[in-house]
Amino acid sequence: MRISVAKEIRAGERRVALVPDIISKLTKAGLEVVIESGAGVASGFSDDQYTAAGASVKSGNVISDADVVAAVSPLTPDQYKSLKKGALSISFLSPTTSVDSIEAAASAGVTALSLELVPRISRAQSMDALTSQALCAGYRASLIGAELSPRFFPLLMTAAGTVTPAQVIVLGAGVAGLQAIATAKRLGAVVSAYDVRPSSADEVKSMGAKFITLELEALEGAGGYAREMTEERAAKQRELLTPYLAGADVLITTAAVPGRPAPRLVTGAMVSAMKSGAVVVDLAAETGGNVEGSKPGETITTSNGVIIWGGKDVPSQLPYHASMLFSRNVVNLLLLMTKSVDGKPTGDVVPDFADEIIDAATLTHGGSRRTPEGKK
Repeated sequence: MRISVAKEIRAGERRVALVPDIISKLTKAGLEVVIESGAGVASGFSDDQYTAAGASVKSGNVISDADVVAAVSPLTPDQYKSLKKGALSISFLSPTTSVDSIEAAASAGVTALSLELVPRISRAQSMDALTSQALCAGYRASLIGAELSPRFFPLLMTAAGTVTPAQVIVLGAGVAGLQAIATAKRLGAVVSAYDVRPSSADEVKSMGAKFITLELEALEGAGGYAREMTEERAAKQRELLTPYLAGADVLITTAAVPGRPAPRLVTGAMVSAMKSGAVVVDLAAETGGNVEGSKPGETITTSNGVIIWGGKDVPSQLPYHASMLFSRNVVNLLLLMTKSVDGKPTGDVVPDFADEIIDAATLTHGGSRRTPEGKK
């Protein structure tokens, strides 16, 4: 069977779905890999590297005759229409924001798997692209905060006097938040963090940060995510967080609820209470923003001198390693569906809906949109 990767066409997307280092795992499983010429250039991978790894590099349309198409961003409706009936696609494919693509996949008879829907269970950790890309985003967030801040992050003892360390606050202690904490600590900042899930306190402390405790109810959700809060609770949380934010040099927000707009954690009034020169990094800007006034892909300065950076395509700002991690997620999911007989690969990719991972991740199959067995 043929696995194809086309150039990503969404503006700002610099990642590639498969990197050269991972090709051998697919060829050993009896699969043919075809890469569109130039698909990996923005990520730092040349056509020659793919050829040396065992892939075929071709110009033009490489997906119309593919059995499996791997991509980072959702394929467009036109791309889905160009696929042959029975083909399989693996990509990010949000059920809430990719409606047209999902409908096109169903109409084309394509089996479409969404990486957002891979369940958060131990067996699926190696296929969890949301986690791997959040790792990249969290790392990048602290670098942005340090770059935009007018002050040093670490404590410095100099002949001219002592430079005090930056005070960094991270809101949201999921994968992105924990990586932001770890990176800010490595840069020498004093870090505090808050999450609506008290269970995350130990993880925050293990990173060397202080956990901010507010006298509020816990909001533990399914799959390790936080669940959505009421407006009354949100207002109380903002009130209690305001004094902490007022003393911060850098604020990084990472909170998200899958399938819903990002929760508003920081209002304009809270930003106004921050000191001039403070930096706000909002990783959730693309899904509505944790911070009032943040705009995806823009850096703005408020009237009181606070710098607000709105994240857009953040993992793509680290395309080399983001692609490497994403590629491993894709290949591990593919190999789960690759058949073998007596331990020898047959080169066939067949989704088994009796497997809870495949069942949960598959959005379309056999000409229609499907519902996972466990949710019927």
